[in-house]
Amino acid sequence: MENTEQLRYPIGPYQKQENTSPQLQKEWIATLGALPSWMDASIENLDEAQLKVPYREGGWNTQQVIHHLADSHMNAYIRLKLALTEDNPTIKPYAEAEWAKLIDTEVVPVNVSVTMLHAMHRRMVALLQGLQPHEWERTYYHPEHQRNFPIWEVVAMYAWHSRHHTEQVRRLRERMGW
Repeated sequence: MENTEQLRYPIGPYQKQENTSPQLQKEWIATLGALPSWMDASIENLDEAQLKVPYREGGWNTQQVIHHLADSHMNAYIRLKLALTEDNPTIKPYAEAEWAKLIDTEVVPVNVSVTMLHAMHRRMVALLQGLQPHEWERTYYHPEHQRNFPIWEVVAMYAWHSRHHTEQVRRLRERMGW
């Protein structure tokens, strides 16, 4: 049986990426491009009751995880565009745990957020594939962390985030025999 930490971080906690390379950038973009299909597979044939099962005790249910991915990656996409069009903009943090409790995550079917991920990631991947080498170094300022984030670090983080939540749902299905 997996322990609480393994359930919470099935691929391990995020480790800050220390550098970048064209090869790493391609891998991160490929992961971002794959996420929507991973979500399709992760929720295939799950019923409403199964979507309400938390991936761990005290954790979000699958429905909240899916809606969180759409919310989080929508914010990431906007932040990337801000970093590409403004000089080191200060981004607006949001209370992701509170967003996960809002009524839309309860009443809107998960396929709406998966559809959003398909559309948004198609645009995000096209944007990232078109970046010039120097654009990967553009930054935004995150006031909660009180530091600048280069685009390449943000992309690395969201590639991890994609794998992280996919594994939470996949392992829940595996444990439950769905």
